[in-house]
Amino acid sequence: MNGNNSIGRRQFLKGLAGAAATAVGFPYIVSAAALGKSGSVAAGERITMGCIGVGWQGTSNMNSFLGEKDCRIVAVCDAAKSHLQDAVNRINSHYKNKDCASYHDFRELLAREDIDAVSIGLPDHWHAIPAVEAAASGKDIFGEKPLSHNLAEGRAICNAVARYRRVWQTGSWQRSLENFRFACELVRNGRIGKVHTVQVGLPAGHTDFAGTKGQEQFGPPPGELDYELWLGPAPYAPYCPARVHKNWRWHLDYGGGQLMDWVGHHVDIAHWGLGFDYAGPYEIEGIGEYPKDGLWNTATKYRITTKYRDDITMIIAGGHSDIRSGTKWIGQDGWVWVDRGGIDASPKKLLEDKIGPNETHLFKSPGHWRNFLDCVKSRATTLTPCEVGHRSATPGHLGQIAMLLGRKIRFNPDTEEILGDETAARMLSRPMRSPWHL
Repeated sequence: MNGNNSIGRRQFLKGLAGAAATAVGFPYIVSAAALGKSGSVAAGERITMGCIGVGWQGTSNMNSFLGEKDCRIVAVCDAAKSHLQDAVNRINSHYKNKDCASYHDFRELLAREDIDAVSIGLPDHWHAIPAVEAAASGKDIFGEKPLSHNLAEGRAICNAVARYRRVWQTGSWQRSLENFRFACELVRNGRIGKVHTVQVGLPAGHTDFAGTKGQEQFGPPPGELDYELWLGPAPYAPYCPARVHKNWRWHLDYGGGQLMDWVGHHVDIAHWGLGFDYAGPYEIEGIGEYPKDGLWNTATKYRITTKYRDDITMIIAGGHSDIRSGTKWIGQDGWVWVDRGGIDASPKKLLEDKIGPNETHLFKSPGHWRNFLDCVKSRATTLTPCEVGHRSATPGHLGQIAMLLGRKIRFNPDTEEILGDETAARMLSRPMRSPWHL
């Protein structure tokens, strides 16, 4: 990293190693209504929703909910005025009124007792605090993947969702597509025999989504962005265009690179096919290539090898030609591969198989956003509940630690502890900038 840039990899490691493990606490005042709101939306009633974060993926989720007739978006919140106004205009145009309220601070939106559910589409470093507060305020939550910025924050979110009996849907929408479900059913029903290896291929490099690569000139933020609020619990750093919207995911203070941007999709599907929704690896090692200069400091090429129970090895890789994009389960009698572009198998005849009435049938989703709304009314568990989202992100969090430290780590998936490595264990959490905390 050059002298003008934010912390480099070495400084990042030093800061993590010196941080105390995050305590999972809930210091907020909780109303009786929040604790008792276990089924307040009847089957025929309209669900009122607020959208927190409407810059990119948050807008996509907002548009999906606008398409559901029994959902009414009544409020939006964002740190950027332009994002906020665009969302308000879109919502008011859809409903043909001017009723949508806008908020700068998510806590004001959460204070509204007339809102049943929220959609949270914020940068990774902002996932935990609004989610925990939303649960405490009695709101059901549609939250983006990866579930959290680090493992401790993911555990805090899951604990809050369980404590306040909230419905949660993780934005791992691939589970709602037929080809992913069928691939998982083939594996779960033994069509390829005992699985011994899973290959998960993810993207590599840094995609310049916002067109701000190289725009690292530090200066005052634009007046339309509350940059202090955007930074929130992340370490203070001077404003520059390459740090914020969309491209924040290429900086370890706010995201986790392509690894964490995609782990909630293809590793999530890998777990689904294995029946490991509530399991995790016990051994993790990895090698990553990190930039030596520039602002963006997440791995551009990586290979992580994890060991699971039942003698299963999962390889998660980006930028390696031997690992095909998507998820591939390899068993004693063949293999099944699936991606957004299709499905394949060996032997090929597996693709024509029918899952019998007495075999394992995975849930057939009516649509990812529709499933969430249905569960808000029924109080049933969603297709990708909080704990599942947390477990899907866990190999990514652990792989990132192993790559940054350059050594193998051992992990107890039941207690979620790293064993015999105090430095690695401290990296399960990250300090939050005052006054933000969990």
